[in-house]
Amino acid sequence: MFKPFLTLIRHDILLTCRQAHAWITPLLFFVLVVMLFPMALGADASVLAPLAPAIIWVAALLAVLMSVGTIFKLDAHEGYLDLLLLSQQSLSALVLCKIGTHWLTHCLPLIVISPLLGLMLHLHWQQAVALVWTLLLGTPVLSLLGGIGAALLIGVKQQGLLLPVLIIPLYVPALIFGTGTLLAVGGGLPVNGYYAMMGALLLVTLAFAPLFTSLALRVGVSQV
Repeated sequence: MFKPFLTLIRHDILLTCRQAHAWITPLLFFVLVVMLFPMALGADASVLAPLAPAIIWVAALLAVLMSVGTIFKLDAHEGYLDLLLLSQQSLSALVLCKIGTHWLTHCLPLIVISPLLGLMLHLHWQQAVALVWTLLLGTPVLSLLGGIGAALLIGVKQQGLLLPVLIIPLYVPALIFGTGTLLAVGGGLPVNGYYAMMGALLLVTLAFAPLFTSLALRVGVSQV
C-alpha cells in the first residue's frame, strides 16, 4: 500500500543527493546571511542577542524560499510529473511525499546547524533549544505553503520575483510565532501558547496545503 509513496520519496532523495548544489546552496546561504550580522554589527552580545531570533528566522525563511520553487520543476521538465498526475494513487498524498522529501533534504540541515548559529549570536541555551523546536514546527509550514506557489507557477517560464511575492505573505504567521517564541523564552515569559499556535498552524497547513497544491498542479501543468 505504501510502496509507491516510499518509492517516490527514495527517488527524490537520491535525485537531490546526486545534485549536491540543490541542498548545499540554501544551507550555505543560511549560514552566510546569519554570519553577516556579527560582521556588520560587531560581536557585542547586548546588540546581537535581541536581534538573533529575527535574524535566524528570516535567514531560514529566505533559504527555504530559494529551494521551494524547484519541488516540481525538474519533474515537469522530464515528464515525470505527468506520470504522477496519471497515477491511480492519491495526488494529494504524492504531493505530500514530495514536499516531505523537500523538508528532509533542504530544511532539516538548516535545523541541525541552527543551534550553532544561535550560540554565535549569543542566544542562551534555552533559546537555542526553543529555536530547534520552532524550526521543527515552522519549516514544514514553509515547505507546504511554498509547494502551493511552486505548483501554481510551474507553467511560468520567467518567474523572477513572482514566487517570493506570492508566498512571503503566507509565511508571515510562521515568522511571527517563531520569533515570538524565542523572544518569550529570552524574556522568561510563558511559551506554551506560542507552541500551541505553531502546532495548530502546522496541522491546518498539513490538512489543506496538499489538496490545494494538487489542484494547483493540474492547473499549472495544463499551461505548460
